[in-house]
Amino acid sequence: MSSTLGHHSPEGSRMERDSSQDRAGGDFVLPCPRDGGIALCAGCSAQGHCRLGLQAERLDCDGTVWTDLVCAAEHAGGPGVAHGGWTAGVLDELVGHVPMLHGTLAVTGTLAVRFLRPVPVGRQLVGSAGIVTKTDGRWHVRARLCLAAGGAELAVADAVMVERDPSHYSRFRAWLDTQE
Repeated sequence: MSSTLGHHSPEGSRMERDSSQDRAGGDFVLPCPRDGGIALCAGCSAQGHCRLGLQAERLDCDGTVWTDLVCAAEHAGGPGVAHGGWTAGVLDELVGHVPMLHGTLAVTGTLAVRFLRPVPVGRQLVGSAGIVTKTDGRWHVRARLCLAAGGAELAVADAVMVERDPSHYSRFRAWLDTQE
């Protein structure tokens, strides 16, 4: 991975990042491992924070990614509970951070979500995600979303993340241009 990638920390400090969106890594701003930051996608990088509510992440020595997060009221789907789309989006983000924090960018090939209990709005949550298996550029990853207090499991996802090359998004744009 290029050392020209920038970093984002909760305090909002950010170094200049590579402007290329076509190479692997050009669309993410990686955290400094020591600052408790969060890797931000291009859309969230422009806002300076994760719009899904991810606050800090760390990669344990066993390869598990741990993330602190809160569902904001704007993502409520019912009284005091998160919209299922928010929950699925967060789980997708968690599984995507596993290959990324291991130095590889990938896109979601499949994502299967099991909703176990309603996810409360405004409560501290913890997400975890780790590799189940990795074969031929496909990362089978499992993520869990739990209450920080007590650890009750709220939702689980199994995903296949497919490693991507630097031309992934330029190929997409070229294909999209043929659809007009």
